Parts: sequence; structure tokens; C-alpha cells
Amino acid sequence: MRPVCAFRAAACLVLVLLVAGGHRGERAAAVTLSTSSRWIVDQAGHRVKLACVNWPSHLETVVTEGLGRQPVGGVSGMIASLGFNCVRLTYPIALATNASLSSLTVRQSLLSHGLAETAGGIEVNNPGFLDLTLMESLKAVVNALGEKNVMVVLDNHVSRPGWCCGNDDGNGFFGDRDFDPDVWVDGLGNMATIFADVPNVVGMSLRNELRGPRQNPEDWYTYMQRGAEAVHAANPRALVIMGGLSYDYDLSFLAARQVGVSFAAENKLVFEVHWYSFSDARAWETENANEVCGRAARDFARRGAFLLARGFPLFLSEFGADSRGGDLKDNRYFPCAAAVAAEHDLDWAYWALQGSYALRQGVAGMDEVFGVLDWSWTKPRNETVLSRIQALQRPLQGPGYGEALPYTVLFHPLTGLCAVRSAAAAATLELGPCNETEAWAYAPPLFTLVLRDDGAGGLPCVRAEGRGQPARLGTEACGDAMSTWRLASDSAMHVAVDAAPGLGGGEDDGGGTLCLDVGTDGRSIVTNPCACQRGDGTCDPERQWFKLVASTRRVARRPDTTLA
Repeated sequence: MRPVCAFRAAACLVLVLLVAGGHRGERAAAVTLSTSSRWIVDQAGHRVKLACVNWPSHLETVVTEGLGRQPVGGVSGMIASLGFNCVRLTYPIALATNASLSSLTVRQSLLSHGLAETAGGIEVNNPGFLDLTLMESLKAVVNALGEKNVMVVLDNHVSRPGWCCGNDDGNGFFGDRDFDPDVWVDGLGNMATIFADVPNVVGMSLRNELRGPRQNPEDWYTYMQRGAEAVHAANPRALVIMGGLSYDYDLSFLAARQVGVSFAAENKLVFEVHWYSFSDARAWETENANEVCGRAARDFARRGAFLLARGFPLFLSEFGADSRGGDLKDNRYFPCAAAVAAEHDLDWAYWALQGSYALRQGVAGMDEVFGVLDWSWTKPRNETVLSRIQALQRPLQGPGYGEALPYTVLFHPLTGLCAVRSAAAAATLELGPCNETEAWAYAPPLFTLVLRDDGAGGLPCVRAEGRGQPARLGTEACGDAMSTWRLASDSAMHVAVDAAPGLGGGEDDGGGTLCLDVGTDGRSIVTNPCACQRGDGTCDPERQWFKLVASTRRVARRPDTTLA
């Protein structure tokens, strides 16, 4: 028997938001997104870059994580304040197809899993939730996000509630033990119907990480197209998001055959891909990180990024790293992934928001080391990692952002900062916020880095002065050897000049290459001998990685600098 809220779910949702989220504001306006070539756009045709964070509701209890730690309105507010404009909110298909599960109350579900402490936390932080059904609870979370103008992508993560993912967990591919395709299609249609009138639900991801020995492209086309049609029929306003094979790692089969759906002309189709350090086996731990990054970036293009050139948005819906900073493979992988995301100006969803779980794989209160928030859900786990994520939130180009002629940005993915002129030292460079970037021109045949929009006389270029010396701006001899920059390594992120003898370019000072680098102060941009370019698996090149990416955003005007 369901006390209090059994008679009227809508009244309970109002109670939840009043109790958990403070005073109720205006209802969020409906957000209707579509696609324009490779971009996701709003009704005015302006680009909307999805900068999302994953928030799970698919584990054993089917209760959104963190409700026992903090008020839902507080968590939603933190998400918005950290710069995320959307949440990829996960759920199991059983929630939409199994009435005995969806009608359980939050209290009943938690107590059935021995989580009296979590129930007590919800009673303190979100008291109105305990007697909501699991479906009502999910809708209340979505509405709380809407109160903070945070969009939601609903993601069918699994069929049976539980942690994801394994090849043999029964949730992997159509026809597996817990993955009946007909039930799945019905569930997608049900969820699309339930949330069709919820204004901040902008998209539905059909299925997370298809995988396992049964996977094959033919069944993928058959069932994913059926699932897409069911979602669109129930909610034609929503984006329909399709993942690939091999844990959402591989969409390469779409190069030979595109999806056929009846609503293609309505511009609602988006594809998603995942990428973690472990996606590349143990390469990040054992091989040269620069070579691995170059190979991984090329592979990313092959397995998914080619879709951008074919006019489809690509949503990097899961990527992330150990936020504690001590994992070698993640420390090498994440700057590379950030560079790729910046290069393609991707829509994305970081894994993950949660600092801890109520219950994961039988362990109550398990820590989530990939979490943006700490274990208690009170503050960011690691401000340094957070700043790297936030650097990717700002769109670089797309409809509505053609504010300037295309120019080059020097993005430093290890820090999430960009090259700007130093405010302290004339004619030198330093790392600064990317929304204060300079507009660089870099193109053949000269391959100089020219400050294109400088207000001073001439067009100053960047010059190398020697080992450990600041990279300087000047108008003299632009185009000589010390101002001719090439991308000198597999990653295309070692920005190098060929140094003359005596300038510290090689071990014997007989010449060699000097690369842009970060000075010992952690902010200035200097040149040093290019490091870790190939071969050595123990060497870390990330300080010297500068990704040249394109932008058409308005350039912040900075004071003129007296040039040396």
C-alpha cells in the first residue's frame, strides 16, 4: 500500500520540489532541439552545445543517486553553477515495462535492499520522495533540473537494474537473457510518452553500450531503427540518440550504410560514442603517450567523427577519468581526449556527477573516483580536473556563433587554458581563460603563428628565443626558422621550430627542435627541447601539448602590447 501519494502523483511532485528545491520558480520553458547538419540547434536555428554530466538512476534501487546526501534542488543548482547545461539521466527499461517495479515506492525499494541509512538520508534531505513511486521519483528529479534550466537526455542504460557493463551480464545485445527487443521497444515508447510533456527533456538515448558475442550490425539496424521510430512516434519533439557497437565505441559500420528512419527529414537524429582510457587496452600505461594519442585520435575519426563531415551531430556521451590524479593511464588519456573534443567542438556528457553510490555491485556507500562531486556530494572532488572539463563547455563555432572570421586557438588540454598575451611581461605569452583567447592565424605556406587581430602596427608573430626562454611576439623576421612552427609529432600537439646551434635545441646544443612548453611557474609559455615524441613509454609529454583548434567566436579585446 502506498501512503500519502497514492492518490495524486502531481500533488506529490509539487511537494517534493517545494521541500527539496526551495521556493518554486517559473516552470522551465519547453526546449525543442533539432539538427542542422552536424550541429544541434534550437528553434531559432542557433547552436546549442550539449555540455552534460551523467547522473545515474539505473542501479539496483532505481533511485537517482545522491538523494540521501543532498536536496535535489541543491544538486540541480550545483550542476548548473558548475557550467553544465544538461544531464544524461540513466534508467533501466524495466522501469517502463514492469509495473511491479515502477509502482514500488522509493522507501520500499531502498528497504528491500537493506538501505535504511539511505532512506533516512532521503527523509532528511528530500522527505517528499520517500513515498513517491520510482517513476514519480525520476520525474521529480527531471522537474528539479528543469527549475534550474538544465536540459535532460534520458538514457536507457540497461534492461534489468544494476551496474553496467559486461559482455556476459545479460544486458548486452538484442536477444540476450534480459534484453528482449520487443519489450525494449515498448519501454522506449512508454518512456517517450511519459516525458513527452516535460519541457526540459530534449532527447532520448536508445541504449547504452551494446556489446557482447551476439552483437552484429544487421540486428543493430533492425532494432535500433525500430526503437527510434517508437520514440519519435511518442515524442516527435525529442532528439533520438543512437549508440554503436562494442560498448558504444564503434560506429564505423555507418560509413557503408546509413540509418533509415521515416523522420529523417525532421532533423532529429544524433549519434553517440564513448571513450575511456581503458578503451585503448593498456596502451596508455605501456606505450609512448604521444604516439598513443595520435593513434587514438585517428581511430576516433574512423569509428565516429567521420559522421560530422556527413552532416550528423556526434555526442561523446561518456568520457572521464580518475579525479584523484594518481592514475597514469587516465592522466595521459584525458588531455588527449580533451584535445579531440575541442578539435571537433563536440557535444559531450562527462562520466560522472556522483561522488558516491547508495548501492553499487553489492557495496553500500561506494566511492566514485570519476565523480565531479566528492563522496558527500557537497563540493567538487578536484578543482583542477573540474577546470579541464569546464574548458570544453563553451562552443567554439556553429550556427549563431559566426561572430568572427575563422581563426586558430592555442588550447592547452592539460590545464584547460589557452595561449594569451601576458599582462605582466610585454610581448610574451601565458596561459589564460579560453574566453580571452587571441585570434591566431596559422596556415601554409609560411606556418607562422601570427596575431591576426592585433591593434598595434604590423602583424606580430610568435618567435622562439631558446631553451627555457619565453616565446615572444615580434614583427621582425617573421617567417624565419625561429618563427616557423610545425606540428612535429604523431599527436599533432608538439608545436615546434627547428633551432639553430647554440640555442638549446638538442642535448649537445648542436641544433634540434624547440617546442612550446609551460614554464616552471605553471603559467608562462616558453620553449624547450621537444620531449617524449616517440618510443619512450615512461615519458609524459602533456605539458608540451598545444592543440590548434578553430573558432569563430568573438575575440576579447585586450590592451595593445608593446612589442620587443
